[in-house]
Amino acid sequence: MIFLVKIMGVVGSPRKEGNTNYLVKEALKAASNLGVETELINLGDIEIEPCIACDICKSTGECAIFDDVPSLLGKLVDSQGVIMGSPVYFGNVTSQLKMLIDRSRPLRMDFKLKNKIGGAISVGGSRNGGQETTISSIHQFMLIHDMIIVGDGAPLAHYGGTGVGSTINSAAGDEVGLETSRNLGQNVAELALQISKK
Repeated sequence: MIFLVKIMGVVGSPRKEGNTNYLVKEALKAASNLGVETELINLGDIEIEPCIACDICKSTGECAIFDDVPSLLGKLVDSQGVIMGSPVYFGNVTSQLKMLIDRSRPLRMDFKLKNKIGGAISVGGSRNGGQETTISSIHQFMLIHDMIIVGDGAPLAHYGGTGVGSTINSAAGDEVGLETSRNLGQNVAELALQISKK
């Protein structure tokens, strides 16, 4: 089978297996049920350095730092949709995800992510544990790249996947987190498929 649409999942957690990873995987499973190709990248598995404000990307369109980020940016460009997840760290994304966001600047030189479908997932230690502020930061990244943002849609209609997990793998028992994450994955895939037909 030839896939025409690919959805990338990016997990911003430093943990290789944890609640955010679990919910992003659930979102990708829901997306793959619609016939799209999916790939998961966990930032805890790759070498990623912070932006050093050298401005080389402004003239070359490429990042001058030699780590795993340029390869990951290429994967984002080659995808039609991106599901980005982060645990809540002091009401915001992790440092790993923020480094990727800052290092994505070369893609904005000519808006390589324009009109790609984006969605966000976040996991906090309690139901109102900063998920919405963390998702908002991911949405800001997507808006600045001129992406199209979707949420988890009806019947719950949140900002995206909003999970609770105070201990490792406890999000597996969070029905709201599971439902919103699966709905988000489905919505990202559905819109990406619709746009790809045009």
